[in-house]
Amino acid sequence: MTQISDPKLAVQTVLVVGKESVGKSQLVSSLTGRSAGETNFRGSTVVVERYRSGKTEYIDTPGILRNSDTETTRLALDALTGDDTVLLVVQATNLDQDLSDMLPLVVGKRGAVVVTYWDKVQPGEAAQEALERLAEDAGVDLIPIDARQISDRHRELIAKALHDPATFQRVSLTARAGWRIEPKPGWMEHRIVGPFLAVLLLVLPALATIYGANAAAVVLHPIVAGWLEPIVQVVNETWPSWLRVVLTAEQREFGYGLLNMGPFLLVWALPTVLMFALILGAYKASGLIERINVALHPLVRPFGLSGRDVVRVMMGFGCNVPAVISTRSCSGCSRGPAISAIAFGSACSYQLPATLAVLSAAAIATATNAALLTLFFLGYLLVTTLIYLRFTSGSQARSSLNVLMTPSRPFMQWPTFSSLWREASGTIRQFLLQAMPIFVAICIAASLLAHLGVLDLMSRILSPAVALFDLPTQAALPVVLASVRKDGIFLLAADDGLAFPLTATQTLTAVYLAGVLLPCLVTAMTIGRETSWKSTLTLLARQAGFATLFALILAWGGRWLQ
Repeated sequence: MTQISDPKLAVQTVLVVGKESVGKSQLVSSLTGRSAGETNFRGSTVVVERYRSGKTEYIDTPGILRNSDTETTRLALDALTGDDTVLLVVQATNLDQDLSDMLPLVVGKRGAVVVTYWDKVQPGEAAQEALERLAEDAGVDLIPIDARQISDRHRELIAKALHDPATFQRVSLTARAGWRIEPKPGWMEHRIVGPFLAVLLLVLPALATIYGANAAAVVLHPIVAGWLEPIVQVVNETWPSWLRVVLTAEQREFGYGLLNMGPFLLVWALPTVLMFALILGAYKASGLIERINVALHPLVRPFGLSGRDVVRVMMGFGCNVPAVISTRSCSGCSRGPAISAIAFGSACSYQLPATLAVLSAAAIATATNAALLTLFFLGYLLVTTLIYLRFTSGSQARSSLNVLMTPSRPFMQWPTFSSLWREASGTIRQFLLQAMPIFVAICIAASLLAHLGVLDLMSRILSPAVALFDLPTQAALPVVLASVRKDGIFLLAADDGLAFPLTATQTLTAVYLAGVLLPCLVTAMTIGRETSWKSTLTLLARQAGFATLFALILAWGGRWLQ
C-alpha cells in the first residue's frame, strides 16, 4: 500500500495479477466504471493499464503464462517484488490449477482473491462450501463473481477485503474445489474443419478493412482535402519558405509536407486501424481468439510461429507499431520470427491502400482485372513471407515440442460494448501516441531530404539497379520513398498509372519491391526500441536480401509467363 503525506489524499495501489484471459481487465473496468490510462510500469518497457477510482488505483498487469519466457510474463513477475496490495484473479472453471500456479507468486503479500466466471459453476451449497474451505486454507478472502455483471454487494466485499487485506499464507493448499469445467468442443476443434475456419476468420478482418475502411476513405478524402485547400493556399502565399518546405512542399507533383500527407494518415490509415482494432477486439473479448490460436498452431509452427503470433502479424495490417509492441507476449523463441513476419508481410494501413490504388490504376491502364491483380499480389506476399520465415526462424521455434501454452479451452461469450472498446482502444492509443509522433518526425525529414535533392540523388544512383527488375528508371523514386514511408508507393499510380507506363507484371514487381524491400522507418525504429539496434540492422539486411530475390523471381518469371 502506497501512502502520501496527507492522510486525506492517501492513495491505495492495488496490483491486479492473474493468468491470461481470466477477466482481469473486465473486472477492474466493472469495479471502477472508468476507462484505463496506459503507462509503463515502474520504468520497465511493459505497458500496464491504470484505473483510478476514488482513493484506489488499480494497476492491471499483463497476463501471466506460467513456465513461459515471454517478456510480459517476466516483467509481470518482477512487478510482484513490490509491497503493493495484490488482487489475485483466478478462474472458477479451472480453480484448483490457477491457485496452484499463482499462490507461490504472491505468498507473503497482502491482498484478496477474486474468482471470475463463477456463473459457469453449478450453483449450490456444495460450491460455496468448497470456496470457504479454500479461503480458510489460503488465509485470504475468495470472492466469487461474474466480472461482466458485478453487483453492489460484490463491490463492497472486494473493497472491504482490500481495505484490510489479509496475508497470503500458503504456497500450496490441501483443500480442493474438485472441479474443472470446459465448454464442449465445437467446429473450431475439429481436426480438418477447425484450421479452415480459423484461417477464414483470420482473413475476414483484412477483407473487411480493405473494403470498409477504404470505402469510408473514398468519401472522406475529398471532404478533408477541400477543407485543407484554402489553408495550403495561405501557407504557400504568405508563410516563410522554410515552413512551406515542411508543410506543403511538393516534388514532382508529390507532396511530402505535413499538410499533404496528414489527411492521408487520418482519412486512410486511421479508419483502417480503427476497424482492425474493433474486429480483433471482438475476437479477443468473445474468447474466439484463443480458439483460433489453438487451431492455427499446427499450421504455422513449421514456420517458427505459434498460433498466438499469427494474430499479432494480422494486427500489422492495421498498424505495424502496436503489432510489434504486442510481440512482448510472444515466447522468446518465436518473438523474432513474429517481428520478422510483421516487418516483411504485414501490409500496414499506409501500404495497403497505396498498393490497392496502384493495382487499380494499373488494371485500368493495362486493361487487366484489378481483383485478379490484388489476389495475386496478396497470395505472392503470403507465400514469400512463409518461405522467408522457414529459412530464417530458429530450429527451436519450429520444433514439434514447441506446444501452444493454452491452459484450458475458453468459454465463448458475446462481447459487451465496454469490453470491445477496452480491447480496441489500446491499439488506437498506440497508433496515435507512438506511431503519429514518429510519422511527423519522418514526414519533416522526408520533406527536407526531398527539398535538398537527396531523394532524387538516391533515385538516380539506384536507377541502374531497378533495371535488374525490368523496371523503368522512374520506379526508383517510389522504391526509395517507400523505404521511408509506405505511402510513397502512391507515386506509381500518378496520372492513373499512365505517368510510369508499366505492364501488369512490372506493376506487381514495383509494388512488391517498394512494399517489402525494407519496413518503413516507423516500424524499423519501433523494432529497434523493442529489441536492439544490432538485431534490427541484421533483420533489415536479411529482409532486403530475400525481398530482392523474390522480386527478381516475380519480375522475370512473370515476364516469361506473359
